[in-house]
Amino acid sequence: MGFDLIEICVEDPATIDPAAIRARLAAAGIKTLVCGAFGPDRDVSSDDPAIRANGLLYINKCVEIAAEIGSPFVAGPMYSATGKTALVSPEKREQQLAWAAENLTLAADAAATRGIGLAIEPLNRFETDLINTVDQGVAFVQRIGRENVGLLLDTFHMNIEEKSIPDALRRAQGHVLHFHACGNDRGEPGRDHLPWRDIDAALTQIGYQGPWVIEAFNPDITEIARAVSLWRPLAASQDEIAAGGLKFLRSIVEKGVV
Repeated sequence: MGFDLIEICVEDPATIDPAAIRARLAAAGIKTLVCGAFGPDRDVSSDDPAIRANGLLYINKCVEIAAEIGSPFVAGPMYSATGKTALVSPEKREQQLAWAAENLTLAADAAATRGIGLAIEPLNRFETDLINTVDQGVAFVQRIGRENVGLLLDTFHMNIEEKSIPDALRRAQGHVLHFHACGNDRGEPGRDHLPWRDIDAALTQIGYQGPWVIEAFNPDITEIARAVSLWRPLAASQDEIAAGGLKFLRSIVEKGVV
């Protein structure tokens, strides 16, 4: 198809064979990125210390995999569990943020020894109650205070939570490690209502030259489909989203890789 890289989601680390992946990447002449899948047993903001410990263990395993297959960072909403939403008190919310920051600081320090970063992703209000906006994400990254920690920003989530996606990108200057280019319906970028040229201009303005990844889901993968509320196919095939999205992004991206 002509992509520069592929993002690998580590849903179950036991299914990941780093040596085989490295060989396939070399044969295809592409690079890779790693993202995590954060279910309820991997919640570093949980009330249960055993669950917090398991979440940290999982992030550290993803970092290990990233180092082995050549990803510069691990990305995802690693501060909580996807789908965890509740209206809690400010004191409870602060405690969850404190637990998340404590564990991600430990993860960041361990990742730094391998030269790996953490790209933290704000999610929309229907998928998390903890970090929804760019401003909240920046504040959380600053709270952790590690040079190898930044943000993964995703246009699908930003379309829901931000008044202006380009303005929000500009406010994130200096903190953007990774970028997901998704249609407003989570489908093919370019077949939607998003202001892509303004988005690209904002990323160029803040000096972002990193990857643009098309993240689209398949409803046949029921665990992920349920977590992200994907109840219908977004195209005739996943390949159609990939090929069409790549063609569009190549036509508008000034800098970076796709």
